[in-house]
Amino acid sequence: MSDFNVLAIDQNAPDAPVRFMTSLHETGFAVLHGHRISADEISGMYGVWADFFADDKRFTHANQPGNMHGYYGFKSENAKDSKFKDLKEFYHVYQDCPVPEITEAQTRQFHNKLLDIGTQLLGWLDSESPEDVKAHLSEPLTGMIKDSQQNLLRILHYPPLADDVEPGEVRAAAHEDINLITLLVTGTEPGLQARDTRGNWHDVPCEPGMITINAGDMLAKATGGYYPSTSHRVVNPPRQENRSRYSMPLFVHPRPNVRLDENQTAGEYLDERLREIGLK
Repeated sequence: MSDFNVLAIDQNAPDAPVRFMTSLHETGFAVLHGHRISADEISGMYGVWADFFADDKRFTHANQPGNMHGYYGFKSENAKDSKFKDLKEFYHVYQDCPVPEITEAQTRQFHNKLLDIGTQLLGWLDSESPEDVKAHLSEPLTGMIKDSQQNLLRILHYPPLADDVEPGEVRAAAHEDINLITLLVTGTEPGLQARDTRGNWHDVPCEPGMITINAGDMLAKATGGYYPSTSHRVVNPPRQENRSRYSMPLFVHPRPNVRLDENQTAGEYLDERLREIGLK
């Protein structure tokens, strides 16, 4: 993994399931193309959400105590063990929770399509994982997400860097995701990097329109570490490219009562991690 050989996979290729499983096992990442979300749909999503973040009315959608959906302001979240807040603002979208009216049509369609792809990818892991890995699971991965209302589409805006950014402040500090798998349509600007087993950082290869997939902590726990939850980050842009960056990851989550291992359910683990990153 020292050269971080993330595989680019055609969703429609006959060998796509085994290539996806292999890439996720070896690097914690894979890149998908040939999917059914069009460039126009992606552009439309980035357009309506850029309008949302440019309007002060976004503050009226602020997240309320006791729930997880809605708008989170600049510097709301920190990576686990980081002393700095990330330089970003974001909006949390769940299937049955409200979204800003100007984003409604595009967002619901995008969320559903991305979740359909995520379900298919978990099905590939169910079929292609080694038998001892399957035996480690409390139930098949596709079963874990059946009827889950926890699947989170996060719309992220990283504003241009201010002049007073402190040394150590970054758009997203090194972290691992909490969930089973994350699906991330290529952001509007570069900056996503992942760390290999030797501690070296690599730009995650992803062309416009492709989807980057990475394993999260819950998948690592549920499979006894077979699919590693790889550290990744979003680095600050060089001064000549100091523009807003938008990205739209879907975090695929199991139901809260799903048992990840003998010690913890998905709900218990999620609660623990949300406290660590400052969202609870």
